[in-house]
Amino acid sequence: MLPAPLTSDHGTRSAADGFDLRHHGDAEVLGADAALTDLAVNVREGTPPAWLKARIAASLDGLAGYPDGRAARLAVADRHGLPVERVLLTAGAAEAFVLLARALPVRRPLVVHPQFTEPEAALRDAGHRVERLVLEERDGFRLRAERVPEDADLVVVGNPTNPTSVLHPAAELAALARPGRTLVVDEAFMDAVPGERESLAGRTDLPGLVVLRSLTKTWGLAGLRIGYVLGAPETIAALERAQPLWPVSTPALTAAEACCAEPALAEAARAAGTIADDRAHLVARLAEFERIRVCGPAAGPFLLIRLEGADLVRERLRGHGFAVRRGDTFPGLGPEWLRLAVRDPATTDRFIAALEKVLDTV
Repeated sequence: MLPAPLTSDHGTRSAADGFDLRHHGDAEVLGADAALTDLAVNVREGTPPAWLKARIAASLDGLAGYPDGRAARLAVADRHGLPVERVLLTAGAAEAFVLLARALPVRRPLVVHPQFTEPEAALRDAGHRVERLVLEERDGFRLRAERVPEDADLVVVGNPTNPTSVLHPAAELAALARPGRTLVVDEAFMDAVPGERESLAGRTDLPGLVVLRSLTKTWGLAGLRIGYVLGAPETIAALERAQPLWPVSTPALTAAEACCAEPALAEAARAAGTIADDRAHLVARLAEFERIRVCGPAAGPFLLIRLEGADLVRERLRGHGFAVRRGDTFPGLGPEWLRLAVRDPATTDRFIAALEKVLDTV
């Protein structure tokens, strides 16, 4: 079997690159002429819950004061069994990628694709020459540690990976860690995995490990911007020095503290189980179409599918009231790929009915 290809590019995006690294799922619904059922954005439906809204609303009484992140930082540390000096709160995981690109001395950064494109965009915008390790469909988009060049001193990989929904074994990722390398594992969707199996979030024995988490997906806080970084104290200190003052707002800090409490963790665990059941229903319904291949086994709150004419299918689905995520902006994929957010069975059944009508015309 041939090794997965490595490619490189330098500086800002170019037309020759062919991928819009700054295209994200929200673009599918922004400015829509009619209301669309959103299968393009991977934020859990029905969120934020009422109790979380109330906590955030109550925090508004403190807006006159500057944000104080100590309680939220301690809550995150306790949630993962870590000391506070291994935690950095950020304005979503996207800010963390920018901090990593700007604050760390990097010579040979490598991003594993297909995955969330913001890490590469941040590295390129910071002037780094970025290499890509492109995983292949024939391997199930799975990573093997031996494919990563030994001298890559920054390696970025998602787990579970957006958009493939692949959950890489923790042991395979741990094998990438070594002195002199920063291993960045984007676990933005890990809390949607029952039991958070394969997570590295609590590990302190792996040199150079940095784990990113987001609270925007499970809790419906994309508009609030809250996430965090877990890593060695010296790495956290370097990233913190690159942050502006008061980077996380008081309402976002309140949300972080609330979402790390035991009742919230129990609710998230129940939601992860529901997502797994709903994903199984979506997989079963998609199996009714011979033209559609589902990438699997999937572990995230979304599915990656392949079908001929996917770009046209996506456009025509809009006419039937559904927005789905195009796949051709992800390095390693092309116009025959779509990403679908997992929704409740009733929504899935409505989507399947619309998809059947569209496929009859494409």
